[in-house]
Amino acid sequence: MSNLPFVTLVMPSYNEEHYIEECLNSLLNQDYPSEKVEILVADGGSQDKTREIINRISAVHPRVRLLDNSAHRIQSFGMNLAIKESKGEFILVVDVHAEYAGNYISKLVEVFQKTGADAAGGAQRAKYHTSFQQALCAALGSPLGVGGASYRSAEKEGWVDTVFPGAFRRSILEKVGLYDTNAVTNEDAELFQRILESGGKVYLSREVVVYYYPRKSLRLLSKQYFKYGDGRARTLLIHKGFPVMRPLIPCLAVILGLLLLTVPPLWPFAPYAFALYAGLTLIEALRMAIVHRCWSVPVIWIIFPVLHASHGVGMLQGLIKYSLKPKPTSIDKLLPANQGC
Repeated sequence: MSNLPFVTLVMPSYNEEHYIEECLNSLLNQDYPSEKVEILVADGGSQDKTREIINRISAVHPRVRLLDNSAHRIQSFGMNLAIKESKGEFILVVDVHAEYAGNYISKLVEVFQKTGADAAGGAQRAKYHTSFQQALCAALGSPLGVGGASYRSAEKEGWVDTVFPGAFRRSILEKVGLYDTNAVTNEDAELFQRILESGGKVYLSREVVVYYYPRKSLRLLSKQYFKYGDGRARTLLIHKGFPVMRPLIPCLAVILGLLLLTVPPLWPFAPYAFALYAGLTLIEALRMAIVHRCWSVPVIWIIFPVLHASHGVGMLQGLIKYSLKPKPTSIDKLLPANQGC
């Protein structure tokens, strides 16, 4: 047991009084030796009881430490702050809105040791509290909803382009740098892309189990995916491409839809194209309703165009915005743990 590597858990937070205690307790009750784990919470200046809860838990469990990220609040700053303070050979980013299996840490360490991966993680398994979230879980379980992304499948195993929520060898972060602090969204995918471009490898394991709760309404979902598209556009312009073509599909679909609506010679084809899209999404909504035992078929059906249009429009406007006014990366370096920060 003394030969097990030291692990750092990094958690950004802001106004999370309803979630932080349950999340920290799940991470404190892992089957990995407690003396081999530290938990660093970078809080962006919470105005609720988040800090009070963290301090109370820290008084009992000193390996939980509160770090002040109130000067920035942005998640990427918080994660970088915590990573710079870390001592772990492996650095695990954790989401406060997620639920972690009791062997989450031990399974990740096992995956790193078995595969030699530079980054690793599990699938983004969705859970729900409300009927809308149940319908959204069904839609996100469809290749039509997320483009067949491997990290959405609990059955996938192997080398991929990204994982949820992300765990890293310290050595790879020392090599490629930390999160881009100019990125408001998509900072995780951008970091994974840098790892891949440097020759690193990312491994998805079905034995690493983590659940998350998706957005609670169409409005919040649309806002989320618009921001995803915007962040993807900036990453595309910076890196001149993606590891996979999947993120481009919604944007290309939006462009095609706009052409069908605005170019007169294409007008005769528009009704057929939109009817085909409506038919395919309806069939898939019915299929996913059966698979997930969720009978809110109309809700699943409408979620598909919300996902596609929001991401596509977000990327399209992002490509225009960042082409006219580029927003370069701002990436801090990570020193070896024994050199300090």
